[in-house]
Amino acid sequence: MLLGGIAFILPFLWMVSASFKPEIDVFRYPIEWIPKHWNAYRNYRDVWFGDYPFALYYWNTIKVTAWTTLVSAAVSSMAAYGFSHVDFRGRNALFVLVLATFMVPSASILVPQFLIFRWLHLFDTHLGLVLVGSFSALGTFMLRQFFLGLHPDCLDAARMDGAGHARIFARIAVPLVRPAIATYAILRFIWTWNDYANPLIFLRSDHLATIQLGIQKFASESGVFYSLIMAGTVSAVLPLIAIFVVGQKQVIEGIALGGVKG
Repeated sequence: MLLGGIAFILPFLWMVSASFKPEIDVFRYPIEWIPKHWNAYRNYRDVWFGDYPFALYYWNTIKVTAWTTLVSAAVSSMAAYGFSHVDFRGRNALFVLVLATFMVPSASILVPQFLIFRWLHLFDTHLGLVLVGSFSALGTFMLRQFFLGLHPDCLDAARMDGAGHARIFARIAVPLVRPAIATYAILRFIWTWNDYANPLIFLRSDHLATIQLGIQKFASESGVFYSLIMAGTVSAVLPLIAIFVVGQKQVIEGIALGGVKG
């Protein structure tokens, strides 16, 4: 496991090392893991304060990712609760239909999505980009399994006290499955932050571009500036590391708070 971990972390270390080097030293062989000539200040300065508004791309990504994560976690949680603890006609058939949408390759629905968003005037807007990632069959299926694991006595006791589905969902079900919701939120955050295809298709204005589109601007007709790309990538990875550390703590706390004493 130690050797496997080292193998996985080597590309990350090379990326960090390359972000500190002059362009001419990036592909020097053998690899200089510790640069002989440091160029970190100039690389990161050119990324953040150069010809492209990298800070704006960064803010756009934070905004789109945060809203997508919040909406997707809320929608998937409510849908999962409905499919697990709300009795209505055709519930199982509708759930199978939701799962069937997960089996359709995302690339095959890009054209219909593009036409619908153009018709709704959501093309080239952050709202449209948020809506693309806010509804997940995988999230609904994943959270439904955790909602099914809730003990029926907890919910029945709340119903006997006169609580409706909204109160049971908010006060009882969500706290008990908070570890699962936190896990899905972390995954959705990472997926949305790293998304390149949807911003490329649904955004056209440069002031709306995300960080994934901004990094590619360092590859121009005059060549590919790998040192700048690596500096931009290191900057893009830092929030993912932070959200993982914070989210991991929330998962552990959710497990501790979600226990039910007999």
